[in-house]
Amino acid sequence: MLINKVSDQIKKSKYISRDLSWLRFNYRVLDQARDTNKSFFDRLKFLAITSSNLDEFFMIRVGSLYNYLDYGKERLDYSGLRELPFRKKLLDYAHRFVNDQYLTFNSEIKPLCEKHGFEIPKISELTEIEQKKVDSFFKNTIYPLLTPMVFDNYHGFPLLMNQLLTFGVVTRTTEEQKAQDRVTFVQIPQNLARFYELNRKDKIVFVPIEEIIRWKIKKLFRNVEIVSVNLFRITRNGDFTLEESDDLEADFVQEIKSKLKTRKKGRVVRLEIERNPSLFMLKVLKERWTIDNANIFTINNLIDLRSLWQIINHRQFRDKGFKQPSSVPPLSLPSDGVDMFEYLKEHDVLLHHPYNSMEPVVSLLERAAEDPSVLGIKQTIYRLADQSRVTAALLKAAENGKHVSVLFEVKARFDEERNLREGERLEKAGCFVIYGISKYKTHTKMMMIIRKEGEKVTRYIHIGSGNYNEQTARLYTDVSLLTTDEVYAHDVSEFFNVITGHSRPNDYKYLMTSPKDMRHDLIELIRHEAKNAKKGLKSGIVIKINSLEDKEVIDEMYKASKAGVQIKLIVRGICCLRPGREDLSENITVKSIVGEYLEHARLYYFHNNGDPKVYGGSADCMVRSFDRRIEALFLIANEELKREAINILYYNLLDNQNSYIMREDGTYVKKRALANEEVVDVHKLFYHKSYAETTFSELV
Repeated sequence: MLINKVSDQIKKSKYISRDLSWLRFNYRVLDQARDTNKSFFDRLKFLAITSSNLDEFFMIRVGSLYNYLDYGKERLDYSGLRELPFRKKLLDYAHRFVNDQYLTFNSEIKPLCEKHGFEIPKISELTEIEQKKVDSFFKNTIYPLLTPMVFDNYHGFPLLMNQLLTFGVVTRTTEEQKAQDRVTFVQIPQNLARFYELNRKDKIVFVPIEEIIRWKIKKLFRNVEIVSVNLFRITRNGDFTLEESDDLEADFVQEIKSKLKTRKKGRVVRLEIERNPSLFMLKVLKERWTIDNANIFTINNLIDLRSLWQIINHRQFRDKGFKQPSSVPPLSLPSDGVDMFEYLKEHDVLLHHPYNSMEPVVSLLERAAEDPSVLGIKQTIYRLADQSRVTAALLKAAENGKHVSVLFEVKARFDEERNLREGERLEKAGCFVIYGISKYKTHTKMMMIIRKEGEKVTRYIHIGSGNYNEQTARLYTDVSLLTTDEVYAHDVSEFFNVITGHSRPNDYKYLMTSPKDMRHDLIELIRHEAKNAKKGLKSGIVIKINSLEDKEVIDEMYKASKAGVQIKLIVRGICCLRPGREDLSENITVKSIVGEYLEHARLYYFHNNGDPKVYGGSADCMVRSFDRRIEALFLIANEELKREAINILYYNLLDNQNSYIMREDGTYVKKRALANEEVVDVHKLFYHKSYAETTFSELV
């Protein structure tokens, strides 16, 4: 009865749970691992991605839920459920996902490994010579790094590290004729590769390091009876909400550094453990970490499928996966050889990554660093590549005496340490570096190059949806704009003054920003479409984003739908709007595109009775984007570039190879090309200029 009541509550809500929606997104990623049309190594890659996704989900989203549970705070999920019923529903669904994840690995992936040139064997399946090599590796490399940590009446419970494989070894000793069980923990060092690699004639053998340790575990427990050996892995709460810090005078960088340390001690929210664990050890862990069976995930094979990356990236298999086509020139840029400083004086350029390379942006920055006419560079940075050319260019600019202002967002989740390190390098070179803006996370992506040209100063602007990361720019779809238009230049200059100083600008002409106005401005655009629909004028909305979660925007979309506005949403991940419900959202459709590239671009289209308004930028429709982040959307004012952006949306709507259609109950179904329907794969189509031959001024 309780299960039915919970299900009914979820069905009645006009919103979809954010967290349940996210788990459905990870199912769409898992679907890529099941796709037999993909190469075997691409399927391995997507399986590894589901595992890293799930790790972050438990650290952040389940961690956030436990912040409420542990501190007695009330929380009402979008599904209408309170904390405890929602915890049960969420963890039940997570268990179902993990079961399906390992069913995919065990039944669909692992049987194909040998055919594709490698094995993941048991120790007993190795030859005698191979076992000798493994034994030597254990003695010389593994054994010296292992540290048994006993927990008993005389030894405190050790600090076990987040997301590292750990052996819990239950031993028994007889002291004073009384048998006593105790548990000793052996954590596998994180600087050892997950697999020890052996070469056979026709294949590579990947021996799991945990199986080597299990094989030799007695070396650590001499003259002691081993009752059981249990492999497990914990995930700790990694959700610390920096926005809760109201002390604006605090040393913000030191605060970040101290917060990073809490990840090592955060409460345990998940325990992954192999089958048939010691009940004695399990009782100890449950009591120590205040967890129950809902937090415990029994794993039927390799714990932590992220380890598959070692195989995927192996030199012998590196070229076996997806082969990315060469990038093509942007439609608005005639060739790679143009002088960008000269070209941008007369033309705006829209870049659509990864189909268009990020090279024009990076090259422009590198040239600016060396150009004696360039006076200064201002830039926001959220995530950077390893050996970043962007950092190198900024360092060079500072060395050459140019004014360089950089806002490093040190709250970029899991990149905090890298950003702190890179920021300190720039500071030492003489750059003006700001580490975040008090309680707001700076998520916007923009750059301004100030160049003296005769008696005039020209400002070269870059603004977009993607990070200044040359590596992810080849894997994420993004849009960005290069321009010297004075309206953009004025708006961006004002925006930099806001985020680096203390300024409250008047209204921007081409920018829509948060935390001040973005939600309000988007709602006004939605309301305008509803007014047009009520007047019998043409109307329509098409929005492509990563996530849709903000209730105020969702409610406004529901009202617009009732007014007759056709709304087409392309939402890659979380979608809390419920489409196609009678008398609520009959005119709203939602699709998700999940495939070879991670859909990261944000584009907002409003029909405006035949004179479309189109925005691109960094912001999703989320509470955090509107209230707790510094974001910017930019109007695409140039008519040619506007048509290009509209075409991008048009073909995203047509895609029938990577698309999933969201149903009213929140589930998704894969879209298939009909027998008489043209195949449209946006992850291939945008490499060809032919997609732009036809211009579509109306999308709905």
